[in-house]
Amino acid sequence: MSNKISETLTFECETGNYHTFCPISCVAWLYQKIEDSFFLVVGTKTCGYFLQNALGVMIFAEPRYAMAELEEGDISAQLNDYEELKRLCLQIKKDRNPSVIIWIGTCTTEIIKMDLEGMAPKLENEINIPIVVARANGLDYAFTQGEDTVLAAMAHRCPEQTMLIEKKKIIQDSNIQEFFSFFSLEKKEETTNTQFLKLKKKAPLVLFGSLPSTVASQLSSELKRQSIQVSGWLPAQRYTDLPSLGDQVYVCGVNPFLSRTATTLMRRRKCKLIGAPFPIGPDGTRAWIEKICSVFGIQTEGLEKREEKIWENLKDYLDLVRGKSVFFMGDNLLEISLARFLIRCGMIVYEIGIPYLDKRYQAAELLFLQNTCKKMCIPMPRIVEKPDNYNQIQRMRELQPDLAITGMAHANPLEARGINTKWSVEFTFAQIHGFTNARDILELVTRPLRRNNNLENLGWNSLTKKEKNKI
Repeated sequence: MSNKISETLTFECETGNYHTFCPISCVAWLYQKIEDSFFLVVGTKTCGYFLQNALGVMIFAEPRYAMAELEEGDISAQLNDYEELKRLCLQIKKDRNPSVIIWIGTCTTEIIKMDLEGMAPKLENEINIPIVVARANGLDYAFTQGEDTVLAAMAHRCPEQTMLIEKKKIIQDSNIQEFFSFFSLEKKEETTNTQFLKLKKKAPLVLFGSLPSTVASQLSSELKRQSIQVSGWLPAQRYTDLPSLGDQVYVCGVNPFLSRTATTLMRRRKCKLIGAPFPIGPDGTRAWIEKICSVFGIQTEGLEKREEKIWENLKDYLDLVRGKSVFFMGDNLLEISLARFLIRCGMIVYEIGIPYLDKRYQAAELLFLQNTCKKMCIPMPRIVEKPDNYNQIQRMRELQPDLAITGMAHANPLEARGINTKWSVEFTFAQIHGFTNARDILELVTRPLRRNNNLENLGWNSLTKKEKNKI
């Protein structure tokens, strides 16, 4: 094997299916985030069983979501879809009276071409409650992209931002004598640039991505320390508090799976997107804050020391993972950010499988990953979009990674073959953003490694490599 380390990332695309959790599972965290909402999932019994099993632990909290179950009559167009949905929505209004009802489309509504977007405006006018339609189906989207479709739909409902000060107004309101005085052209240009810099620092900043309220507050506080005020979040805790959007508003994402939302904010609402690495791990959080500050023309203070302090606090975990190898099979679209953080921790990443990759939206994260590999003198991982699981299993048998981060379906078979696994879905539901939550990521990653160490200390003999290959 050559000692030369690759200077660039390797991208491949296979023809695998989306071996991921169903995207309608986004209801699990979104209904808790948007406190005055109600989610109505339009699908078959299969969707209902999934929601019941995946989210059943929360049933005692009287969750604000329900299932509009499609039957044979609906699928064969013998029943009136509009009247059925109207009956359900009126019942929801009577029982819960939410500020918004969000219809979640599924695979079945796609296959039978159910016109949810056509029915929603008419029904909205009749019942006087906003109805947002999001097609979070598993045919087109992977796991966490369910949230992406919901936020993209909600972006259209955000109020329009009205700026009191515009470029033309600055010029009109400037003193006429200043422009016709004996000042040089350079002086005039310098004065105008100073005015725009002051204006830019006051420009609204909206962050998009669903995070627990405590984590969102932490990120807002980190930016406030750098004299940047967050104008709002998408989604907000209440639908009635959605942030204002417009061509003077800067937006920045906190999750790598929100490419559709980013595109909607730029193209439809004319917002200015800040392309930054994502605030996952202390390195990512620092880079995220620095990028936002650079856009607003603000010099950061104390970030380097803050990051160093976090790394010092993680030392016990770093000693455990340093030199260990990891293989991402691909599930929740957090893979690139997590891989970059783990490489910074000293781990070797053989492969990053990811169901869908938007290279434009993740450009800053990909560059950061590349620079992190060079800094740590670690080989560049191969990035495989839409990976074929059969091919991945063959590669894993050859590479024998210390840990595989995978979907639930493959965890037990891999464990039977002597490969340590961690469910990728756990990273989706855990608090992994910001400086203080980096410890939680390493807690999840090291749990199977620590378990094996404990078993060995008890005299439990793990499988040898030869035994693994025989299975």
